[in-house]
Amino acid sequence: MSTSGACLCGAVSYTLTDKPKETGACHCSMCRKWSGGIFLGIEVPSEAVSFDGAENLTSYTSSPWAERAFCKTCGSSIYYRVTAPGPHQGTYHFGYGTLDGATDVPLTGELFIDNKPDGYSFSEKTHQMTTEEVMEMFAPKD
Repeated sequence: MSTSGACLCGAVSYTLTDKPKETGACHCSMCRKWSGGIFLGIEVPSEAVSFDGAENLTSYTSSPWAERAFCKTCGSSIYYRVTAPGPHQGTYHFGYGTLDGATDVPLTGELFIDNKPDGYSFSEKTHQMTTEEVMEMFAPKD
């Protein structure tokens, strides 16, 4: 399994300090619109990644607690990053499909399971979290 990844055109690439150990799926409406389907992501601490071509990234503040980045040349979705203060601040969630040679990283969890369309399901048994549970974990407290 590779510890590097890139966008479709190669203008943005990244290197991880460790091989990803698990993949998560997000079923929220924003991730579905942003990725064109289910967002499959790998969680990476901010200190565990380096970028080449970061000047080719554009980010969009998609909520009060996160931003989404994509290549401004080819439009590939690269990562979702938590921006809200707290234990998850700065954590990246890179799109699984951006990894070079993405194989052997098990699907272990699903977020916003109560928003999942009825038309698909995974055969793996995963840890599933509802919208309320995810908001409790990530959303900033008032």
